[in-house]
Amino acid sequence: MSLASPRARAPRPVAPRYLFSCGLSLLGNSVAGVALPLVLLATTGDALAAGTLALICAAPQFLIGLVGGALIDRFNRRDVSVISDILSAASVALLPVVDAVWGLSFGWFVALGLVGAVGDIPGMTARDALVPAVCERDGRSLQKFMGLTQSLDSLVVIVGPALAAFLMGSVGAVNALWFTAVMSLAAALTTLTLPRAIGRIGGKDVPAGNEGASAVGPGERGIVSGAWNALHSGARVLFAGDALLRSSMFISFGIVMIMGSFQGLVLPVHFTAAGTPELLGYVLSAMSAGMLASSLGYAALASKLRRRTWFVLSLAGMALGILGLGLLPSFPLLAFSALLLGLAAGPLSALLGFFIFDRIPAEMRGSALGTQNSLTLAAAPVAVFATSLAVEAWGAGAAAIGLAACWFAATLWALSSRSLSSLDDESEEAIADPTHAPAPPTSSASAVAAAATSAHAPGPRSFAQTAPEMPRPCNTELS
Repeated sequence: MSLASPRARAPRPVAPRYLFSCGLSLLGNSVAGVALPLVLLATTGDALAAGTLALICAAPQFLIGLVGGALIDRFNRRDVSVISDILSAASVALLPVVDAVWGLSFGWFVALGLVGAVGDIPGMTARDALVPAVCERDGRSLQKFMGLTQSLDSLVVIVGPALAAFLMGSVGAVNALWFTAVMSLAAALTTLTLPRAIGRIGGKDVPAGNEGASAVGPGERGIVSGAWNALHSGARVLFAGDALLRSSMFISFGIVMIMGSFQGLVLPVHFTAAGTPELLGYVLSAMSAGMLASSLGYAALASKLRRRTWFVLSLAGMALGILGLGLLPSFPLLAFSALLLGLAAGPLSALLGFFIFDRIPAEMRGSALGTQNSLTLAAAPVAVFATSLAVEAWGAGAAAIGLAACWFAATLWALSSRSLSSLDDESEEAIADPTHAPAPPTSSASAVAAAATSAHAPGPRSFAQTAPEMPRPCNTELS
């Protein structure tokens, strides 16, 4: 018998379980993203009611997002993700239960939407904040891992809308939501298998009363004051110091507002009026297939072209795809336009996701991402409500053309923006812009990014940074 001590067993990798959990959650959200707008239209009977619901939910969602950002920088992020997924599963499961017992109504959508917001918004922020810790635990490259998650997300959301169409045809739109509830619960149980250490802030759990160890200042007390502090500090990180990060946020908001209005209102109204609501799922699957192909291609060919070239080509392709959607042509042309939009969106999503993760300090990630999600939750419903007014006044066709025109205006701004003109030399931008404040070296994302020279991998949530998961009963956004 050898007297040598036995070789220490290597810790089990956590990345596969993290990816599996994210995939389960995203698959459920993809099904809900197709089914919910159709259920809402069938229940309320008009597009304006759907837009009004989104607007009513906006303010509470914004506040919950801020509180969630404060929680992420105070408590273990893995635990927050688990609890959030359980709450989300409950809120979705109640929809078919209420429909069977009392019948769904506008008021029920509002009430269950708020319950879903309590679960979904902190949960999606917690999952995002775990990415660098997962990579550090397994010794993975953050950029390569972001490319992997981008591809997984795109693959899942190809299957999701098509699966939603099948489920709605088989069991109905309301009962299809049981699938989302089961996926959320399974995601929570999978996340629970991850070690608690990856959810710690600064290497240790932050007690609820220890504000000095979190992003909340020593003089702050309570979650409410922490939420206000999270909004202030998160907005400062996102908009005050870094011109490139600020411009990335504006483009992200534009994408989620335009695409949220298309998926959550215009396309459901169009297909419902045509008597073919199940076709919505196949159009969205075509878009996701395009994103999967372009994300894989970009990861392999990123170094072949300059960042600015990728940026311009992506914006131009997206403009053509959105124009095709805006014309509301026949189903084959709509599906082709969605495919083109997905193909073009991959590189842009990659660049935005990379810069967002790279430039947010690790200790501010919860408040910054929470602020970003909250602002998106406030902006997107306003766009959906405005679109619903246009649909009621002039019809879905005119509203679709208006959305396409808005994206063309956003494209022209992005192409002419000074902060987005020197993507290939960040150091020159930092010198030219004295307000530029890159993330400090404490950010693990920055440390990995600094070591990379040419590969610019996609962000972990693809439209993740641009179209976060929305509270499901009030869901009107791109899943």
